[in-house]
Amino acid sequence: MDFLEFNRNLIAEFRANNGEVTGQFAGSPLLLLTTTGAKSGLPRTSPLVYSKDGENVVIIASKGGAPSHPAWYLNLLANKSAMLEMGPQTFAVSASIAEGDERRRLFDQQAALMPNFKEYEAATSREIPVVVLTRV
Repeated sequence: MDFLEFNRNLIAEFRANNGEVTGQFAGSPLLLLTTTGAKSGLPRTSPLVYSKDGENVVIIASKGGAPSHPAWYLNLLANKSAMLEMGPQTFAVSASIAEGDERRRLFDQQAALMPNFKEYEAATSREIPVVVLTRV
């Protein structure tokens, strides 16, 4: 199964079951982020794990430690507005990119819950962006 098909199936399962999924993401904090394509202008939905920082939602643009940023992150750079689906709720958010000590704190906070993020960080030479999503 290819990556796009895997994501399509995960998104469908998430939506059919109010955010509950089976398989490798069962029990993980999972959300659906819908951004506007930077080039296409079309809606693009990505399933992502997340952590919380107060009322804000934190997502990490790790792309599994790949050398390039994920498309959803590039879309947010072009348009900070997005939609989140968390369980049965759907709401608008605005994205900001964490910098410096704040980025480190939020990255480490999520990596403590999901240690694979430390592996992703070790696998790439780029600084992995940390995105803070604030409900609007």
